[in-house]
Amino acid sequence: MDRFVTFTGVVCPLDRSNVDTDAIIPKQFLKSIKRTGFGPNLFDAWRYLDHGEPGMDNSRRPVNPEFVLNDPRYAGASILLARENFGCGSSREHAPWALADYGFKVIVAPSYADIFYNNSFKNGLLPIVLNAATVDALFDQAQGSEALTLTVDLDAQQIRGGDGGPIGFDIDPFRKHCLLEGLDDIGLTLQHVDDIRAYEAKRRVEAPWLFK
Repeated sequence: MDRFVTFTGVVCPLDRSNVDTDAIIPKQFLKSIKRTGFGPNLFDAWRYLDHGEPGMDNSRRPVNPEFVLNDPRYAGASILLARENFGCGSSREHAPWALADYGFKVIVAPSYADIFYNNSFKNGLLPIVLNAATVDALFDQAQGSEALTLTVDLDAQQIRGGDGGPIGFDIDPFRKHCLLEGLDDIGLTLQHVDDIRAYEAKRRVEAPWLFK
C-alpha cells in the first residue's frame, strides 16, 4: 500500500445521501477478487444510460450527462465529497477498490457506514469526517463554475484550499500511522517477520511431528 502524507486533488461533489455499496460498484461486477479493474464501472448505474455487465466496452456505452462524474469540470477528480451515511449497504470490499481504482484518494462526508469506513483505511483511502455545515460549505464551493482543488495534509490533519482557513479533522492515531507508513494488514504482520520465524523454528524443535 502506498504511503499517504500530503495529497492535492480536484473535488467531485456527489450530492446524495445514503449512497450504498451496490451503487458504488453493482453486484454483477463482484466476480473478480482482484483489486484492480473496477474503476470503469464505479457508480455504473448512475454513470451510464444502459445496463452494465462485465466485459462490456465502456468507451462505447452511452453516458449519463446529468451524473456528476461525467461533468467535464470534475475530470480527473481524486477527492470525493459526499453526504451522510456514505458506503452503507453490503460489506463488499469491492467498493473501496472501485473508488481507488478510479483514482480517488480521499472521501469527505459527515458520516460513513462502519464496514465501508474500516475497509477504506485498509485499502489506502482516507475517509474524512466533517460536520454537516462544513460539508455544505464545501459543496457550495465545489459546485461553482470552476472545480475546487483541495490539499489534504494527513500529518497535520488539515484540509487546505478554497474559501477560509484550514479545516481540521480527527483520525484514529493507529489508522493515521498505517496510512502515513503505507501499512495494510499484511504490511503490519510483516513488521514482525523475525519474531514469526523465531516462533516457527522454536515450534519445530518442541513439536516436530506437526511439521511432518
